[in-house]
Amino acid sequence: MGYNQKMYGLGSKRSIIREIFEYSKSRASEIGAENVYDFSLGNPSVPAPAEVNQTIQELLNTQSSVLLHGYTSAQGDAGVRGIIADSINKKFGVGISPNLIYMTCGAAASLSICLKAVIEENSNDECIVFAPFFTEYRVFIENAGGKIVVSKPMEKTFQIDIADFESKINASTKAVIVNSPNNPSGVVYSEDTIKALCEVLNKKSVEHGHAIYLIADEPYRELVYSGVTVPYLMNYYDNTLVCYSYSKSLSLPGERIGYIAVSPKMEDCQSIYLTVCGAGRSLGYVCAPSLFQQVIARCIDAKVNVEAYKENRDILYENLTAYGYECVKPDGAFYLFVKALENDAYKFFEKAKAHEILVVPCDDFGVEGYVRIAYCTDKARVEGALPAFKALAKEYGL
Repeated sequence: MGYNQKMYGLGSKRSIIREIFEYSKSRASEIGAENVYDFSLGNPSVPAPAEVNQTIQELLNTQSSVLLHGYTSAQGDAGVRGIIADSINKKFGVGISPNLIYMTCGAAASLSICLKAVIEENSNDECIVFAPFFTEYRVFIENAGGKIVVSKPMEKTFQIDIADFESKINASTKAVIVNSPNNPSGVVYSEDTIKALCEVLNKKSVEHGHAIYLIADEPYRELVYSGVTVPYLMNYYDNTLVCYSYSKSLSLPGERIGYIAVSPKMEDCQSIYLTVCGAGRSLGYVCAPSLFQQVIARCIDAKVNVEAYKENRDILYENLTAYGYECVKPDGAFYLFVKALENDAYKFFEKAKAHEILVVPCDDFGVEGYVRIAYCTDKARVEGALPAFKALAKEYGL
């Protein structure tokens, strides 16, 4: 056939998250959205901060169309990159310059660009991910020409199993992706975990005679509870690239705006940055949305109401554990990782669906027998679902 069969496969079968989301919309049209307890998609329910909408209106009323709707430099507006660099330096003290920032169309573009930049063509390059992991990592890594290698987590805590991680590193290891707070578990990797991880990376980089790049996927960095701190990986490991998105921190997922930051301490950091620029060019990810580059620059310190997510987390965690479910209590993001009430998470999903509960089976996330509940929804849906969760638990004899 005269087309790419691999791309056809990706297009003809959506991710399981999207499949469930599409089913939810169909089911809602049949019985009413209020009767469908959809916890499938990580679509922020908390509105963007008021200053975001105010800034958009002010920009439209006061700025030229060239600034707002015209092309920027391929790597992003210089002024915007300067503001982002200043913000990073103020928060984390890493000494990054605007010329190590690359504006992107969200975290997916950031990850795709970074992987394309560090994975060499026609090589055996491998990228390690930590289970449970966002399912699209596999797509991004393989599209860059790499091989995904999965490191299993510690039981119960879902922190990184350092011994298992070290055993997965070999001469072909080129990159490692760290996602904290984690999707789908909500776990924040502790500073001790990060220090141990970076110690292994430094040792193995020397042993194998080449840099192993640490790619920090950070769309949930600001979504943490009760004073939990998320280690900033540039301060722990020199060869770090940070992929950031404002999709969750400012509730702007549909606007597709984020950036890549290359550590100034990285070996030959300017060459790596130019490689990032080249990868962005090759993938067509140049000139991130101009209007939202300007919005971000003016709303760099704005925050969403994280307490609303915490309230949903507490309602679900306290009630589900009381019903007999085993859950990982998340310190961040807006996901609850729940052990299915039978070994087969897909069968559990089908039984939950009969109660109009839509959760995501996590086998594709690298951990079997668990489901993800995205509680980034309104409180009424969370509370309305509780009787259904209780009835489901009773069906399993709890």
